[in-house]
Amino acid sequence: MKRIFVLVAALLYTTLALSQNTFKAIIKDGKTNTPLIGATVLLQGATKGATADTSGLITLSGLPDGMQILQFRYVGYQTKLDTLTFPLQVPGMVVVQLMPSGKGEGEELIEVTVSSTRSSRTIANTPTRVEVISGEELEEKGNMKPGDIRMMLNESTGIQTQQTSATSGNSAIRIQGLDGKYTQIIRDGFPLYSGFSGGLGLLQIAPLDLKQVEVIKGASSTLYGGGAIAGLVNLVSKTPTDERKLDFLLNGTSAKGLDASVFYGQKFDKAGATIYAAYNHGSPYDPSTIGLTAIPRFNRYTLNPKLWLYLNDRTTLNIGLNTTIENRIGGDLDYINGLGNAQHSYFEQNKTGRYSSQLQLDHKLNDNEKLTFKNSVSYFYRNIALPDYRFSGVQVSSYSEANYSFTGKRSDWIAGLNLLTDRFEEEKQGAFALRDYTYNTIGGFVQNTFDIDNNITLETGIRGDYHNDYGLFLLPRVSALWKINEHLSTRLGGGLGYKAPTIFTEDAERIQFRNVLPLDVTETKAEQSYGANYDINYHAALFDDAVAFSINQLLFYTKVNNPMLLKQLINGNLQYQQPEGNLNTKGMETNIKLTYGNFKLFIGYTLADVKQTSENATTDYPLVSRHRLNNVLMYEVEDRLKIGLEAYYFSPQQLNNGSIGKGYWITGLMAEKIWERFSLFINFENLTDTRQTKFDTIYTGSITNPVFRDIYAPLDGFVINGGVKFKL
Repeated sequence: MKRIFVLVAALLYTTLALSQNTFKAIIKDGKTNTPLIGATVLLQGATKGATADTSGLITLSGLPDGMQILQFRYVGYQTKLDTLTFPLQVPGMVVVQLMPSGKGEGEELIEVTVSSTRSSRTIANTPTRVEVISGEELEEKGNMKPGDIRMMLNESTGIQTQQTSATSGNSAIRIQGLDGKYTQIIRDGFPLYSGFSGGLGLLQIAPLDLKQVEVIKGASSTLYGGGAIAGLVNLVSKTPTDERKLDFLLNGTSAKGLDASVFYGQKFDKAGATIYAAYNHGSPYDPSTIGLTAIPRFNRYTLNPKLWLYLNDRTTLNIGLNTTIENRIGGDLDYINGLGNAQHSYFEQNKTGRYSSQLQLDHKLNDNEKLTFKNSVSYFYRNIALPDYRFSGVQVSSYSEANYSFTGKRSDWIAGLNLLTDRFEEEKQGAFALRDYTYNTIGGFVQNTFDIDNNITLETGIRGDYHNDYGLFLLPRVSALWKINEHLSTRLGGGLGYKAPTIFTEDAERIQFRNVLPLDVTETKAEQSYGANYDINYHAALFDDAVAFSINQLLFYTKVNNPMLLKQLINGNLQYQQPEGNLNTKGMETNIKLTYGNFKLFIGYTLADVKQTSENATTDYPLVSRHRLNNVLMYEVEDRLKIGLEAYYFSPQQLNNGSIGKGYWITGLMAEKIWERFSLFINFENLTDTRQTKFDTIYTGSITNPVFRDIYAPLDGFVINGGVKFKL
């Protein structure tokens, strides 16, 4: 009996030992190669950690099998995150090099965990290419445009915000030249900005409430369903932290605009909370003195409270509400200022109410498995009024999802089911046919991320969606990551996508949906696409490690078969038709970053060749800059001073009337002086006062009944904004 007991105990001990791992590494200065005594390593999501001895050696024991994220830190050095799978395929001592803050190659090693890929991996270990705007970069963009995220997205390579209204400022986002309807904008994984609710969306999202913005370019429908043909923008909200955050921002502009906002967040023992509240005001502004507003009058109120309940060590409940109310009116400046008469009577008014709930429950079954349940319900009302026309309606939508995730030794799995409901009801204004619709989509998805070895990772997934009007869609995707060496890595990915048609497109928005006939479901089918992208990334230290250099080169291609086109009928009405043909975009993006001391230089180039083929005729797609150039030079003394100079070039664009718009440059200068608890900032936007009204017209006809042309360049011109931020 005693021998049996000893044997069983030995077996149990062996099993326990096999499921625990020991990690050993030498932490060194990446520039001098000397050991960093006292450097630390932490296991993310746990309390395990270790400190380097006099030789720089750290030993971290008790690591469970599977994928783990380790954080390496040392005072005055860049923090480094690395994802490792235990047990290591090549056991032995690992050398980890950290770089001094703001210098050398280490700056390129800062990692963030992304949520858009539905995994918990760091960005450098994710096969799907993800671009992240976070931290200081997000704050800098917030200084330039505190009221919305248009500028932040427009200044990224491959992304262009297209203004669809000359007087109200409404805009849509285009990724790699494709219409805004092909990009899905989500918040914390919830599709809150689609269909009718996408109207004015970019104008009503403020950056102060965001922790980071994640962008996936190319087909993402496998991950998030219909609508992500061109790509996906995930707005990740701030979460409560142990240290209280209480931030205030007050901003004013030379165009008599005002932004006032506050963010509070704190985590307690069993609960946490965040609250974002803002008031944004715009005054009617006409820098071109043509009598029409380049910036409308608007008043917007935003309140986003969220509550986290930590029910136990394994279960967290998150409940939130997003609320935005806005009234904006643009048009004839005299009319807006109360001086209207028979000759000055044109206006465009938008009244909106946006309300959405968010609920998410996370429950860890064990260290490797997790269940997540989420739900959102959205209510969006918008009323568009012109002198002789009105369009208004209500969109009510909901999103529910249940998913299961598993993190194994060499692979991650996530599988789930979701239900999306979307109902639009138009308020009847006359005899014109109503554009109501009710869409219900049920879907299921599964995704696997597999480490073939320490350097090659493969991600595969498939989604099946059933749409009540357009049937079944199967959407596979695949992505691969190859870490060629410590300086060079490459990704290749592609997949299928689809989009259920609605009347809510840029073309219809441009004319406020006037005379646009309802969709005939029996005569249309969902738009379907396929696409792929390939990128290669290189980073290194140059000139005796004095300069950090990185370059990312992306090649992309997307094809949409039988796209919906808005055509004018003989009787003057407009109808969506689906002629034989396709829409395809191909091109490349180049991103270069150089760092020397306190200076950072960013250079970006986008080539977008977008063609539309309809009934054997091929033309350039309108309102796309074939060539884009982004240049940003930053001087930064950490926690003390920031100065940035920007220059952006947009090449001539094909317009809808067959003419060609003029190419132009936009330049800007920003500065921020930082103290411990507050900072002062100022931004000189569009220093050269580039305006479309300087080199082209924006309307034809009379000012009483203007017919607007395509807006392809800024209208507001040179504007100064500045303000103060407090952190208490």
